[in-house]
Amino acid sequence: MGAGAALHGVARRLPWPLPALLAWSACWAAFAALAACGAPAVLAFAAAALVGVAAAAQARSTARRALLAGGFPVSLAASGLAGTLAAWAWLLPLVALALVYPVTAWRDAPLFPTPGGALRGLGRRARLRPGAAVLDVGCGLGHGLVELAREYPHARLTGVEWSPLLALITRLRCRFAHVRRGDMWEGDWSGFDLVYAFQRPESAARLVAKASAELRPGAWLVSLEFELPAFTPAHAMTCADGRPLWLYRAPFEVTTPRG
Repeated sequence: MGAGAALHGVARRLPWPLPALLAWSACWAAFAALAACGAPAVLAFAAAALVGVAAAAQARSTARRALLAGGFPVSLAASGLAGTLAAWAWLLPLVALALVYPVTAWRDAPLFPTPGGALRGLGRRARLRPGAAVLDVGCGLGHGLVELAREYPHARLTGVEWSPLLALITRLRCRFAHVRRGDMWEGDWSGFDLVYAFQRPESAARLVAKASAELRPGAWLVSLEFELPAFTPAHAMTCADGRPLWLYRAPFEVTTPRG
C-alpha cells in the first residue's frame, strides 16, 4: 500500500472532525513550504487548495466535502494573508474541484479508493483465462487497477474515469493498463470477462441494468462493499478490512423478492 493510500485509510478511521483538521494542516504545510521556497503566492495557494480538494473528493457527504475543500481558503482569508492574492485566485479551488469531481459525475460515487489488499483472493474465486479483458469502471486514481493487476497479472486491464485530471494521473501511474477518460455508463461492456465496480448504493440499479444487457455468459461482475440486491451472488468474500466483496456471474440469477 502506498503512503497516500495509507494516509487515506488512517483519515477514514479517525473520528470527525480530525480528518478535517488533518487535511487543513496538510494544506497549510504545502502553502508554507512553497512560500518558503519563494514560490509566487498564487502558486502556493493553488497547490494548497488542491490538497484540500483532493481530501474533499474522498469525503462521503456533500457537507464534509465543502468543509474539507473550503477550510483552507477560509482560514487563509481570516489570517490576513489573503491580501497577497489576486481576486481571481479564489476561483482556483472551484476549478480544481471541478477537475477532480466533474458536475456530470455527481450522481455516481465520489472518489472511493480501493483499499490495499481489498481484492486479495479474487483471482481464486473468479478465475479468468490468460489474456482475459478486465474493466474497472470509475477507476479514480487507479487503486483498483493496482489490486486487479496483482490478482490477474496476465489480464488486459482497462480503466475508465470521467474526471480528466484523475484519468491523466491514473494513466501515468498505471502504465500497465489502458486508461481512458469517459462515461462508464456509455462504454460497451460486452467485450469484458470481468467488470469491477466500487460505486455507491444509488448506482446499483444502473449496474444491474447495464450488466444484464451487455455482459456475456460466464463474465463476472464484482462489487466492493455494496451488494446488488437484484442478483443472487455466486460468491461473497470478506476483505482484510472487513468489507464485503460481492461476485456475480452472467447469466445472472435474479433474486426472488421476499414477501
